[in-house]
Amino acid sequence: MKVIATRLIAALVILVAGNALAVEQVHVQALLGNKAVVMIDGQRRTLSVGETSPEGVKLVETNKDHAVLEIDGVQKPYQLGGLITTNYTKPSQHKETVYADRQGMFKAIGTINGRTVRFLLDTGATNVAMNKAQAKKLGVNYRMHGKPVTISTASEDVKGYRVKLKSVSLGRIKQRNVEAMVIDGYHPGPILLGMSFLGKLKVEKEGDAMTIRQRN
Repeated sequence: MKVIATRLIAALVILVAGNALAVEQVHVQALLGNKAVVMIDGQRRTLSVGETSPEGVKLVETNKDHAVLEIDGVQKPYQLGGLITTNYTKPSQHKETVYADRQGMFKAIGTINGRTVRFLLDTGATNVAMNKAQAKKLGVNYRMHGKPVTISTASEDVKGYRVKLKSVSLGRIKQRNVEAMVIDGYHPGPILLGMSFLGKLKVEKEGDAMTIRQRN
């Protein structure tokens, strides 16, 4: 009998812990004296002080502009009208390796704004760079949203546009709002993947291999 009771208690502890950990979003919608209306993962609950919801959220106290909630044993104030994400998952640290071709160039397939492109990885380039034809193909409206600039190259100064790309990815590594240049002229070959993307990563070159890692 004692063994059965112990197992029941253990199962109850696991169930309560599972409920608390499952809570992802909490939204305090109204404060009514010693009660609070709380949206918990899409479920509206009206809790009195001292009461715990089926999801494992306990109302500890109320104030005129916030409620103190206890989630997974941690008490903290939640502002009225505020949407809070309660759980945190550490992002995975992805790594990609690109190998040089016969010309010693590091080329790879990636995406810009969700569209597949071919990159030339260039740690000597300040930004991601492309020509007008490439920009148009990717739907980058550089004339409307870009800022006109003069770009200095090895041979001459050319006109271009500074733009922000919604997303750039290399394998599993993805970044948003990446600065880029659209060159107003002929720019042959793959799109340059420069330091506006690579500068936020850890880049190591050894022989014919370039390894790119997300920073911790």
